Formats: sequence, C-alpha cells, structure tokens
Amino acid sequence: MFFGSFQHTLDSKNRLVIPAKFRNQVGNTLYILKGFDGALAVYKEAEFTKLMEEASSLSFNFSTNRAYLRTQLASVSELEVDKQGRIQIPTQLATRYQIGKEVMVIGVYDHFEIWDKDAYLEYESKSSNDFENIAENIKKDSLD
Repeated sequence: MFFGSFQHTLDSKNRLVIPAKFRNQVGNTLYILKGFDGALAVYKEAEFTKLMEEASSLSFNFSTNRAYLRTQLASVSELEVDKQGRIQIPTQLATRYQIGKEVMVIGVYDHFEIWDKDAYLEYESKSSNDFENIAENIKKDSLD
C-alpha cells in the first residue's frame, strides 16, 4: 500500500528516485499513465493488470468509454526500475502533463502519483480548505 507525500527533483534525464518507503513494494517493472487532476499515475505490474481488466470490461460502443480508453491507454509507458531505485519519466509524458523538475510523489493506496510540485501544492490547498465537505460527500462507487 502506498501512502505519504515526498518532494523530489527529477534529474537531467527525467529520472525520479522512488521514495525509499515505496522501493521495497515496486518490483522491477512499473507502468506510468495519465492520472487525474494533472498527475501521472504509477502502478505496480499486478495493480496495472487489474486496472486493464477493469478497462477491458468497458464497452467500446459508448463514446465516453472510447474517449476514456483511448486517452488512458495512449498514455501508458512501461518503466524499468534501475539498480539505484530510479525510473525515467518519458519526456513526452512529462511535457504533455506539465511535470516540471520539482515534483511531489503522493501515495494513493494501490498506486502512487507524480505531480508537478506547484500544481500539487495548489491542488492540496484547495482540497484542504474544503476537506470536511469533501469527506461528507465521498462516493463509495459509481452507483452512489
């Protein structure tokens, strides 16, 4: 399980040192893709497989499903974790989703997110100010 927040700096090759707290959980292969709210989502192989199984249950006959699947799957890259515990964020993804050199790595239960630091601090500020209201209106699943 991933949780916590960590500030990091990408090196000149867009490599990120995975937070030490996460390293023993990730294995050798990770998958990075477009997340929500401006973040990149990073999944372990087993969790990525579950995500793809859920995606495969969506009917391609519906335009919203097609748009979601196309956007999500087009953004996927497979990453290898090097011996120093680093991953290299594809330049195309970093550019497209405006991830700068200063980043926040946020644990989100079954995956972790990579945010541009300033974007995350802005998001966190807005969310923190409305935390109680958000908590009162949490949806357990899409049927709520």
